[in-house]
Amino acid sequence: MSLSLILLCVWVVVAGVLSMFPSRRHHWPLAYALMAAGAPLLVFIWVENGTGWALITLVVAGLILRWPVIYLARWLRRTLTGS
Repeated sequence: MSLSLILLCVWVVVAGVLSMFPSRRHHWPLAYALMAAGAPLLVFIWVENGTGWALITLVVAGLILRWPVIYLARWLRRTLTGS
């Protein structure tokens, strides 16, 4: 297993552990930190393992960070439709 995939596994475990703690701000600061760490990791996985693993990583990150993805989709829909 390559270093980038090991780091992805660590990222997933850290995301799971962080989600177990209660938060008054609904975990948004943690989500921003996970996105900031996940973006270079995604590039690293793409360079080291190829496009297939990068797409799998993107899906995994989207499943873990589902609310930022939902808000992004809503914002894009509002922006593109002009509503």
